[in-house]
Amino acid sequence: MNTLLSIEKRNAVLSLMAELLEQERADLKTINQLDLSNYSGDDLAMEKRLLVDDAKIDGMILSLRQLASQEDPIGVERFNFDHENGMKIINKTAAFGTIMIIYESRPDVTVEAGGIAFKSGNKILLKGGKESLLSNLKIVELWHQALKANNVATTWVEYLNYNREETQAFLEKPTQKVDLIVPRGGEKLIAFVKKHANCPVIISGRGNNFVYVNAEADLEQALAIIINGKTSNISVCNALDKVLIDTNIENWEAFATKIIQELQQRNVTVLGDKTISSATNVPEIESDLIWHEEFLDYKIVIGTTNSDQEAIDKINKYCGGHSASIITKNDAIAQEFMENVDTAAVYQNASTRFTDGGQFGLGGELAISTDKLHQRGPIGLQHLVTNKWYIYGNGQVR
Repeated sequence: MNTLLSIEKRNAVLSLMAELLEQERADLKTINQLDLSNYSGDDLAMEKRLLVDDAKIDGMILSLRQLASQEDPIGVERFNFDHENGMKIINKTAAFGTIMIIYESRPDVTVEAGGIAFKSGNKILLKGGKESLLSNLKIVELWHQALKANNVATTWVEYLNYNREETQAFLEKPTQKVDLIVPRGGEKLIAFVKKHANCPVIISGRGNNFVYVNAEADLEQALAIIINGKTSNISVCNALDKVLIDTNIENWEAFATKIIQELQQRNVTVLGDKTISSATNVPEIESDLIWHEEFLDYKIVIGTTNSDQEAIDKINKYCGGHSASIITKNDAIAQEFMENVDTAAVYQNASTRFTDGGQFGLGGELAISTDKLHQRGPIGLQHLVTNKWYIYGNGQVR
């Protein structure tokens, strides 16, 4: 077990890490260009996530500074009870111990996940994808610099440069104690980790997010939200994949046509259900199985519904449990929708693109959980803890 570092020590490491990223900005971008030139895949979303530019480095630095300024998540009292026999019983937050994160393509996770785990008193094992190896090794070198400068063991942030077979062997028979594993990536990665891990796993699941345009929607607002959700960043799990249009909207066909034109102008491939296809001439989906798919691409499916309940049922059947938004001016209908749609985040009149630890005021996230245990949605600093009972007595026996 790791001896808990003082909050001052943890904050000092985070602050120095932010400074080192600023100092090594140019070098990190150069090294990242090598990763990009070595990447031979044709996965556009993967490539976008791999890039480290000034905006990404700014985000990494901001996330570390926000973390350093936040309250200590460890030792927070959750429950206090005085037993009739005189014992004092207190429940407080505690670190998990060692957290392993397995992720694809995103060097910024090496900073953000490392920072959140470290601030919450945990040792972190980072297992990045081979496509981002050089960028990740550079960032871990900076972590080690920040740790050493504060007389903290470099084992607090460790990089596991393993291939698939080595990763599987480690998951099945870890060479050190691991208390929690978080896979961040596609469905294949998640299935691989669930199959082989023998400790708790938090699923940072897929998106496949829905927007439902209700009969009482502000249609201009709906259009802007759909365009933003689909086109602002296709490579993220909070992007939009599916739209449901209420056929009770007056002239819904004209509205659907307008959405399709706007999306097509932005190079988005639009598919429709039978009703949309016959009303607008876009290609019809070949099978209902596509409603399950997360695209991570310039692609969207638009369908129709004739009731709020039908929209809720469809979303619950097909979505990834991540985010769903209703566009409506009717607050009662919105509340009904939000209470009954089974996703980690539910919205009224806003883009699903906001499901993010930084946007939700958490100062970044370790992952976005689509599981219900132990935390759902963005996992921030205050969620990366377990708890512990402290009982103070003076000789009581039962």
